[in-house]
Amino acid sequence: MQEKFNKATANGANYVPLSPVSHLNRAATVHGTRPAVVYGDVRYDWRTFAERVRAVAGGLQARGIGKGDTVSVICPNIPELFELSFAIPMVGAVLNTINTRLEAETIGYIFGHADTKLVIADSTLGPLVHAAFDFLGDTLPLITIRDAQGPDAGTVGESDFDQLREGASFTGTGLPDDEWQAIARNYTSGTSGRPKGVIYHHRGATLMAMGTVNAWQVPHYASYLSIVPMFHCNGWCHPWM
Repeated sequence: MQEKFNKATANGANYVPLSPVSHLNRAATVHGTRPAVVYGDVRYDWRTFAERVRAVAGGLQARGIGKGDTVSVICPNIPELFELSFAIPMVGAVLNTINTRLEAETIGYIFGHADTKLVIADSTLGPLVHAAFDFLGDTLPLITIRDAQGPDAGTVGESDFDQLREGASFTGTGLPDDEWQAIARNYTSGTSGRPKGVIYHHRGATLMAMGTVNAWQVPHYASYLSIVPMFHCNGWCHPWM
């Protein structure tokens, strides 16, 4: 075999980086009218869901969030966290979901260790987040999620989540330049000492999600009940299936 055939390089014609963001792009194009989210009275099809994600991504960009920035999210399994699971990596930033059961001191440590640039939290967790800021010794930008189907404690930060959608939506594919680029930063909560940070990359998250579909033999148009907390290993990457 001639050695020259082993010297192909990646280019736009023969290579696309693996990323869960591509799953959303395809779902919106191919299955746009099929249901994506069912949460009480809240229902979106894939096209609408993708539009919401792009609007949130545009709002993150408008706030200066970009490649390599960590966005910490602390909330239960609600549609906004599902949206952020795509919107944050879409702008090249790193998703840091935090266990809602942790104490304020540990959360403050995570904010500092992760070099968090923005915090997005459920309104009911506002007191916990502000207590974490006290341990951190700094007050970070905070956006409030006000759950339409759950308890609402009002605005506990500088703005509400819905305000992220008020500007121009994100344009482009949202795919990373490099599939080894970080997509998420998760922290342990059951080990001795301080939490340990673990980096997920776009490639690994994609393969985990696709591998689950294959292992479970997930049929076409299946409905998935989101039980695994999305702060736990990103819900085992199930949101990206």
